Order: sequence, then structure tokens, then C-alpha cells
Amino acid sequence: MTKKPQTNKTAVIGFLGTTLDNGFNDKRWQRWRPTVSLGLHDELLVDELHILYSKRDKRLFHLICDDVAQVSPQTQVIGHRVALSSPWDFADVYAELYDFVTGFTFNTDTDYLLHLTTGTHVAQICWFLLVEAGFMPADFIQTSPYPKPDQYNPQGRYQIIDLDVSRYNSLRARFEAEKAQHWQTLQANLVTQNAAYQQLISDIEKVATRSTAPILLMGATGAGKSQLAAQIYALKKAKANNAAHSKYALGSFVEVNCATLRGDTAMSVLFGHVKGAFTGAASSRDGLLKSADGGLLFLDEIGELGLDEQAMLLTALEEQRFYPLGSDTPINVSFQLMAGTNKDLRQAVVDGEFRADLFARLNTWTFFLPSLKDRLEDLPANIDYELARLGSEQQQQYRFAPEARQLYESFAMSTDATWKGNFRDLTASIIRLTTLAESKVIRVDDVQAEIERLTHLWGLPNGSGSHQSNQMTNKNSLSKNKFKIKLDSETVEQSSHNILSQYLDNDAIAMIDPFEAVQLAYVIEVCINHKNQAAAGRYLYANSRDKLKNPNDSDRLRKYLLKFGLRFDELK
Repeated sequence: MTKKPQTNKTAVIGFLGTTLDNGFNDKRWQRWRPTVSLGLHDELLVDELHILYSKRDKRLFHLICDDVAQVSPQTQVIGHRVALSSPWDFADVYAELYDFVTGFTFNTDTDYLLHLTTGTHVAQICWFLLVEAGFMPADFIQTSPYPKPDQYNPQGRYQIIDLDVSRYNSLRARFEAEKAQHWQTLQANLVTQNAAYQQLISDIEKVATRSTAPILLMGATGAGKSQLAAQIYALKKAKANNAAHSKYALGSFVEVNCATLRGDTAMSVLFGHVKGAFTGAASSRDGLLKSADGGLLFLDEIGELGLDEQAMLLTALEEQRFYPLGSDTPINVSFQLMAGTNKDLRQAVVDGEFRADLFARLNTWTFFLPSLKDRLEDLPANIDYELARLGSEQQQQYRFAPEARQLYESFAMSTDATWKGNFRDLTASIIRLTTLAESKVIRVDDVQAEIERLTHLWGLPNGSGSHQSNQMTNKNSLSKNKFKIKLDSETVEQSSHNILSQYLDNDAIAMIDPFEAVQLAYVIEVCINHKNQAAAGRYLYANSRDKLKNPNDSDRLRKYLLKFGLRFDELK
């Protein structure tokens, strides 16, 4: 028996033992019952006992409540109704326990123990996964009866298990083996309240396990295309290893971002080359299509692939062979293709940027992944996921203070939160919060600072990269204190619109009179070419400032910009 020094409150969470806890006559006191035994140990003072039970076991639950009250009056018993369609269905049990854990308030002044003795072995596996992933700040407690001849002693014995201890490696290995056996559906990895997304994932799962045709994932940057592709591969491989029904999932998962491929490099990376095929080709190279033979090739941002590479890829798909650069000998391949893109390939075909025949080949299975703004109901679960992931990586337990969590979620689900980078933005935000939090607890001050950071990041002009490029061009083409424009009305109007569109949306520009638009564009150009607001104000009001009793050029410029919702710092 392990003694556990108690400085905090102790709370035990576990299932009602429908078999071991059962018994309604007085003879029940003559045998060991796991849940009741938790209150019979002097050195283990349980302040809270949380019992999960189903509707049909309501009578037994109330009996256990009364019995615990007799042996341990200081213990508060709290019931939690759970609905398990099948206690042996892994995905169903995990989803139910995940909902329970994410809705449970874990207090920092309480030590939590998970009772492993009750519940099915599937439930035990799910408890393990939730603790290991960082969703629950808990250790395990295991109760058992005394061996003969004292097996009828109702107290029994207990053991507290810390899974970080090396001697429990065999137990961890067993759980991992069980996890690999059961964890074979995309749905099991999915926690979402969005019905449309649930249906989407369900459809993708069916396609992934039944078809070897190309799969196209379309969605905004950061919507999770790469992660989903990796999960699809893991699912296909697990199914193939167990049933040997998929010839594609047995090979490797090969991933490349097509936006990084240009010119001869693109051809070489994808299709390989022979020695001497081009300048610098000192040795032969297989290429990614050869590496993906027998497996799955994921081409992310396929819309960035050049037209020549698209043509060769189409040939490889249809004929299952291709020619490396500089070679007259074809290479035979057999792989499944998955592709991702943040472009609408339908429009890219119309614009001549993407081959219609390749799109038709990819378009057998096309799935549109929603952005984070379209799945706001899933934000709380994804916040928990990121906390758990970071906690698992760093062996820490990160947590929001309740009021801080409320403030963060309120902002995250408001119209002020644009989530331009989708889940990448959310991941980066949680990384900042956990890194800066003191004592691993994220507090209101931390959240307020993060909200300011996000607001500032999202407030940058659209196309800030092109803005910087334009700014450099402007500085090179304009004299330091001069602003020249052609006196052609169409040129002036277009020039003004190009400048304003970097800082204002089209609706706002449409509300500005043409004269004022030209004036505002001129003011913006002056601001860009001066190091601070005061210097820009002095230049703009050089002739009228002497006529004012209290000239404040900086304030005049600030007020003018505010009329259009602009700030000087945002123009730099």
C-alpha cells in the first residue's frame, strides 16, 4: 500500500462498478466492493468522489452513495450521468469520456486520482489516453481485495500509479497496443460539434478505406489539410495491416509543398533525374514519385505547380509510369495521390493556371474543408487540444484560470477575431499563452495581452508583403519631399485606388469622394516617406501652420487619418 501525503484536497473519479459494487442486502458488507473501499482507508482521505454511471444503474448509484456516507462521512459523492450506447465501442467510450473531461472543472488546489478498477478495459484505455495527452491532471489509483484468507475484508488495498515511473513501462506498452488495435477511424480522432464537418469526415473516412482514386482537399491556409492527409494515411495503413485489403497504404507517406518547387528543381524533386541531366546533376536522384511507390503521395498547394509538371504528373497518374529528367527509360509506379490547395482550382482552370485534364483526374473525390470561423463551436475543444498537445510535448500541465478562459473564448468566438491563419493562428496563440504564463496557469492579464497581440496582427493591411514591396518602390521612385502624379484623370484615379486598397476595403473606398480619395492617397504617400507622424505633419501643413496660434501638425494629421479609420503606425 502506498501512502500519499495530503496537502491538497483529494478527488477520485471513476465508473460505478456494476458487477463488483453490486449487492443490495446486508451481505454486501461482508465482501470487498471497489468504490466503497475508497472510503475505508485512514491514510487516504477522499474529499470528493465522482462516480460515472448510466441511467439503468441509478438505484445502485444511490445505494453506493448511502454506503460511502456511512464509512466516510467527510466524502462528498457527486454523480455524473453518462450515456454509452456500447461500453465496448472504443470511439463511443472515448467521445463520451472526452466530453466529460472537457466539461469538468479541475481545481488547482485538488489532487485527482482516476479509479482504474471499475469500468470496462476499453474505458481504462480511454482514461489512459486522456491522462497521457494532458486532458486530465491526474494519477491512477487501483484497488483490489486482499488475497485469501482475508479476501472478504471490505477494506482491501490500493495502489497509486504514476505512469511516469519506469516500472510501469509494460503497462504503458499494453495500453499503446490496445490503442493501436482500436484507434482506426478518423471519427475516433475527431472532436467536433459541427454536424456538417462530422459528415464531411465520415465521407472522407469511407473514401479513404474503400477507394484508391485521387483525393483533393480544398480549403484556406491553416484549415488542416496536411494534418488530415497524415491521418488518412495512418487510417489506411492500420486497415491494411489488419485486413490486407489496400495495396496503397502499405508503402510510405510522402509529402511535399508544391509552393517550394520551381523550374528544373520541381521536375527533379518530383520525377528525379539521371546523372548529367542538367548542370550540377553530379549524381542520379529517384524523385518523390518513386519514393511514394506503393504508398501515398500528398502534394500540398498543388495549385502552385507549374504547367509542365502538371502534364508529367497527369501522365504518371494515368499510365503509372514516368521518365526522370534526362532518361529514356520509364519508371513504373503505383501510388495513391492526395492533393491540397488553398486556391479554387475551378477558377484556376478558367484562368489558364491549372490544366483542365489534371483537375478532372483529381476531381473524383473533392472535399472542401471549412475555415476556423465556420467551426466556432469547436473552438473550446481545439483550445483544449492545443493545451494538451503542448503539455504532452513539454511534460507540463497548462491550464486557464476560469475567468481567463471565459475572456479568451469570448474574444475568440466574436466578430473581432478574424482567425486569418485559421488553426495556425490558434496554435500560435496558445503557444504564446503557455510560454508566457507564470506557474503554468494562464490568467486574465495573459489573455488581455494576447488579445492585443492578435488584434494588432490581424489589423495589418491585407497583402502586407506587397505593401512593403510597393513602399520600397515608392521610396526609390519619389524624391524625398516631392509627390508627383500624372494629370491624366484615369491614371490618377487608378493610382489613388491602388494605394487606398492596401489600407481600406472596397466598401469604405466607395464611400469616399473622388477628390478626397486623391487627397487621402497623397497623404498616405507622404506618411510612408516620413519617419514619424510629426515630420509628416510638418511637411503637409508647412504653409498653414504659421497662421495657427497653437500649431500641432502631428495632432492635425492624426485627426485627419482617424476620419478614415487609419493610424500613422499602420501605414509604415
